[in-house]
Parts: sequence; structure tokens; C-alpha cells
Amino acid sequence: MQQGTLMRKVKSKSWKKQRFFKLQDDCMTIWYQSKRTGKIESAFSISDVETVREGHQSEVLQSLAEEFPPEHCFTIVFYGRRGNLDLIAGSAEEAQCWVQGLRQLIEPRSFPLTFALVSLTWIRDWFQKADKNKDGRMNFKEVQHLLKMMNVDMNEDHALQLFRDADKSESGTLEGEEFVLFYKALTQREEVLSLFQEFSEDGKKLTLLELVDFLREEQLEDEDTEEMAMELIDKYEPSETARTRHVLSADGFLMYLCSPEGSIFNPQHQVLWQDMNQPLCHYFISSSHNTYLIEDQLRGQSSIEGYIRALKRGCRCLEVDCWDGPNGEPMVYHGHTFTSKIPFREVVSTLGKYAFKKGRTLLPHPLLGAKGSWWCWPSAVQDPRVKQASWRSWAPQSASLSPIPQELKHKILLKGKKIGRLEDVLDGPADEMPDVSDDDNGAEAEEERRRAKVVLDDAPSTQHSSALQKDKETLAQALSDCVIYCKNVSFRGFQEARSHSRPSEISSLSEAKARKLIRDAGNEFVRHNAWQLTRIYPSGMRTDSSNYSPQEMWNVGCQIVALNFQTAGTEMDLCDGLFSQNGRCGYVLKPPFMRDEETLFNPSDPSSWEGPGPITLTIQVISGQQLPKVANSKDGAIIDPLVRVEIHGVPADQAHQETKYIENNGFNPRWDETLQFQLHVPELALVRFVVEDYDKTSRNDFVGQFTLAFANIKPGYRHIHLLSKDGTSIPPSSLFVHIRITE
Repeated sequence: MQQGTLMRKVKSKSWKKQRFFKLQDDCMTIWYQSKRTGKIESAFSISDVETVREGHQSEVLQSLAEEFPPEHCFTIVFYGRRGNLDLIAGSAEEAQCWVQGLRQLIEPRSFPLTFALVSLTWIRDWFQKADKNKDGRMNFKEVQHLLKMMNVDMNEDHALQLFRDADKSESGTLEGEEFVLFYKALTQREEVLSLFQEFSEDGKKLTLLELVDFLREEQLEDEDTEEMAMELIDKYEPSETARTRHVLSADGFLMYLCSPEGSIFNPQHQVLWQDMNQPLCHYFISSSHNTYLIEDQLRGQSSIEGYIRALKRGCRCLEVDCWDGPNGEPMVYHGHTFTSKIPFREVVSTLGKYAFKKGRTLLPHPLLGAKGSWWCWPSAVQDPRVKQASWRSWAPQSASLSPIPQELKHKILLKGKKIGRLEDVLDGPADEMPDVSDDDNGAEAEEERRRAKVVLDDAPSTQHSSALQKDKETLAQALSDCVIYCKNVSFRGFQEARSHSRPSEISSLSEAKARKLIRDAGNEFVRHNAWQLTRIYPSGMRTDSSNYSPQEMWNVGCQIVALNFQTAGTEMDLCDGLFSQNGRCGYVLKPPFMRDEETLFNPSDPSSWEGPGPITLTIQVISGQQLPKVANSKDGAIIDPLVRVEIHGVPADQAHQETKYIENNGFNPRWDETLQFQLHVPELALVRFVVEDYDKTSRNDFVGQFTLAFANIKPGYRHIHLLSKDGTSIPPSSLFVHIRITE
């Protein structure tokens, strides 16, 4: 094991390279090097690993199933959009050693990522990066280099004084605990210590009553505060003596503020806390567009990873476009484009594994399968592979006028067109097109008409045997019968829908058509969405898989706002922010005034609705901690961070304000600036905190962000734990703020 384990790293059926993989002594870092050159090619942290899959559970490994047994194969899956690492071990024993070992390291229960552990891991990582000669010691020159890497621009005399104070052995180098002392001196939080001393009579500890006062006065905790204070001391006080005396030290106070209880996100809203017995149309539902694509819309790769990643983010509405493939096997891809293809059976198999599971968490509430296209004529419809795969997963249930999530647990609902028989394509005249819904307005409407023409041209002639024709009708009817709660219907106006549509039906609108309806008939749109589902999808012109703002669609109560999950940016930050609550189940209950079919609410004119009146959100941005460097920045470059707070909601609430930038300090910048916002409809507001690296000559660079619904904000002194552009955690980077909400 000194050299590491020799395994094959696989990128494709033809690209298989042997590499040595080794777990470092810190049990937190893995590197691998070329067998031929001995050069270390890459390294990654255990904290980057989301899960490990055994066997042929990737498309690449599935393509090698005949060459390598599943017992030798496994896949390392990373957080965010980083590509998976497919590996083939030399034996089943070696594969199991790595699989079980990695699972032990990433398993939260056996290796909890507490604040203290994150900090310790971070210290080790930096020590190893800065220890150039790998002798386990760090001289002052190496420390100076380390400070640059850590985003710290410090006066040399001050840095030297901290170095000498930590060098207890007077050896001229720091090692082990000495470096930890240096790090603690470097990360001294004056703003937190000042707050601690404000409530501590002796400045050294918080008694139980003093902690209760802090929780009530500043954190606005009003229930069982004494019991809560006891729990916080037991949980976060590092000194056993202090715990016995029921007091909290400054270190324990900091650990509490950096914990989930000290987060801006209300921990009570992180679990399933909303009523799940409302009609389906009363919820916002996390939804993806062309889920199978992980790149652009024209030439991008189709992959089951698209489905896996979306489901793991809590997505509950997926899209499947199914077409005839080689030998009559149904394939999923973006029709009439150059995207790659995946077998439909693999999609169904993937849904079977991941539809109701996110890691070790069960997601029991229903999954909607949006049958974007089903142009498999006629072979796919009669193919037993489709019959077996589809019918087993998408078995119809007895319909009710108002289906509710709680009653549809562990069910997959198929959204699509529904037929009595096959009259649209079999019995109609050759020049008659099947009904084209608003599923594909504009450019996509033309594409669907072209698809329909292909279907009609390829439909079987009357010379085929009547027995075969009947069989095809029966099978296609069986597929149609799976569409129960989400029958797709054309949208022909709100009055028409009110007169002829049912709650079990759904209309799909392009983003452009939805915007026009919002502009021309906002209140009618809200009322419509109080009793029927509406799906919004991106413009066909977004071939780069860019996204539109989902907020304007949520403002009128649209439930299924489909986004390209593969594209990072503000739009996906808003999506993740809205659906990070309620146990991340993918369903968020709409506010009461959006569930009332007679509501007067119009997002363009909040005054038309008798709401509770505007509230004031006051945010004091105090400080930042250990902010990451900008990707691909120059060696030694240090960021000039600023914080921008954005309000996304109804038009009257849309706003943003930002702090000044702090020059050359990404390690512990202090802003101490107050930003204030008025919210007219706080129930629909999302708050996005963005950290950027200021640049006076070009566009600012993204550093980190965190987005949450206003309803989930906890007032008081709070930490905001930043996320990367991909939506993954970047510990221990955070902001420290003070929040006040007044009417």
C-alpha cells in the first residue's frame, strides 16, 4: 500500500489507463499518479465525495460489462457537477476494500463533519499544501507563502510575531500543535468575542442565565429557552469542566454560532414541516427540463447521470423524450438534434433505483414523469421491453379530482397526452395532425408538428393485418392509460379552461407565453393555478441550456417551472433555495392566498390584495471567514470581497444592495454595514447572499452564495455557510450577519 493500489481509471470503452491510487495519512485526501511517469495527476478530498456506487452503475462501466465483472467495478460520485470517477480494481477484494473504506469515511454517523472537524481538516489541508519540502515542519518563509494561499495579506512584522508566539520549541519552525496554535491566533474572531463579552459578566464565560438572556434578546428564541441553553452547552462546549458547571466558554459560543442552530436557516424548516394533504396544484414542485441532457440542447450528451443528479437535488418532475432506436429499441434523446442517446430501459431502471431515495434519505412523495415526446412508432409501442419497463413503474391508480402528495407516496405519475384509442394517428385522415398542445410553442411547436408528420407518414397501412393493428392499439392504449392525474391539454385561455378542463389535467406553456399572461392577466393566472397544474418550459432558443428566472412564474403560482438543472447560475440558486426547505422533498406549499380560487392577488399590483402590509428586513453584514480564492486566479492573488444581498419576489420587492469591498482580505474581512429592504409580499420572497471579488476594470468574479426563502430566515446573530457555483458546500467559508425583521 506504500505505492498505492493499482487500478484502471476508465473514461470510455476505449480509454482505460492504469493508475496508482492512495489514501493519504490524514484519511481525508486521495491522490492518484500515472503508472508510466509516476507523476501525481490529481488529488481530491473525501469531503468532495458524495457517494460510492458498486458494480456497473455508470454508462461507461455498463459498456464494459462483458469485459470486467461487476465485483471489480465501482464509481466515485462527487458533489456538484464534477464528473464521476469510474474505477476497475484488480480483484473483488481490492474493490471492496476501497468501497467500504470510502463509505466509512464519508458516512456522517461514523465521521461527523462538525465545525471543529471541518476546521481541523482545513488546517491539515493547508499545512500539506504549504509544506514545500514535506518534512512535516513549516519555516517562516513557508508560512508567508501559506498566508498568500489562504487569501491573507498580512503585515510581515505581525505575521512574524504570531509565528514566534506559536513556536513554543523555539526551533524556528512550526510543527503539529504549534501550527494549530498559529492557526487559532490567525482566526481569532474579535467580533464574536466582543458579542460574547457583552453578555458575560466576567468576560470569560456565559452562565446558563446569561446564555438564556442572549437567546431571548438577540436570537429571539421564545420557547423553552432554558432547556435549549442546556442542550447547546452539552452539545458545543469543548470543556468537560464547563459542561459540568453549565457554563459556555468563548470557544463553545463560537461553535454554537457556527452550528446548524446558529445558522440563518431555521432548522425546524429543514425537516418535513408543511401540510402534505393539499391538492397537488397547491404546491410548487421542483422540476427539470430535458433531464437526460447534461450539456447543451443540440449536441450535448444524454446520460442517466442527468436523472440521478436531478433526483439527488430533490427534483420531483423529470422529462423523458422517447424515440425509435436501433433494432426497435426505444431510445431517449432530444429529437431532431445531434445529442447522444440512451436506452429507455436504462432510464426506467435508474428511476427504479433513485426515484424515492436521496443518499440514505427516503423521498416518498410522488415523482412526475413528463412524457415530453413519445414518438416510437410503431415498434417501440409494441416492444415488450417498453411494455415491461413502463407498466411496472408507471402503474395507473384510481383517479380522484384532487390528487394529494400524501396519498400518492412512492407513485410515479406520467404526464402526457391521453387517448381514448388511437384515433388521432390511426383513424384520422393522412393530412390531419394530432392535437399539438402548448407543450411546444414557437420553435418547439414546429418541431412537434414535424414529429407528428413523421408519425403519420410511418403509420401502418390498411394492408397490415387487423390482428397486428389491434395489438398495437391495445399496447398504445395501455401507455395512455398510465396518464391519470396529469393529462396534457392545450391551453386556450382561462375562461375556456374554467369551463372545460379538470383538476387532473395540465397545460404546458413556453416562458414567453407565460410572461404575456402574467403581464395581461396576472390575477386570472393566479386563480387558474389555484385549481389546475401549469408547467413552464424554457424557450427553444435556449440551445445553450441557459435558464429563465423561475421567480416570475412562481409569483403567479405556476407549480412545475422546468429548468435546465445542468446549468449553474442565479436561476438554479433560486430553485435550490426555494426547495431546500420541507425536508428537501421537492414540494413547497404555496401561501394561502395562492390556494384560493377567488383570490384578488396580482403580483404586479400587491396593493390590490389585502395582505398584512409590508415588513422591513434589516441585515447587518458583519464579517466573512476563510473565503475561497477565485477559480483560475493568479498565484498569490488575494480577493477584494464585497457582499451583495438580492431580494427576488414580486416586482415591487425586487431589489439588491451591496457593501463596499475590502481590499486584499479574503480570510477575515470586516464590513460592519447595514442593508435594509421593504417586502410587500414576504411569503414569495427569496433572499440571495452573494460574495464577489471586486474588479474595477471588468466584471466581478463569483466567490460564493447562499439563497433561502424569506420564510426560513432565523433572526439574530447568524452564520451563512456559503455554497459554490454548483450549489455544493465550501466549508468553512461563511458570512456572519445580524438579522432583524420588523412590521
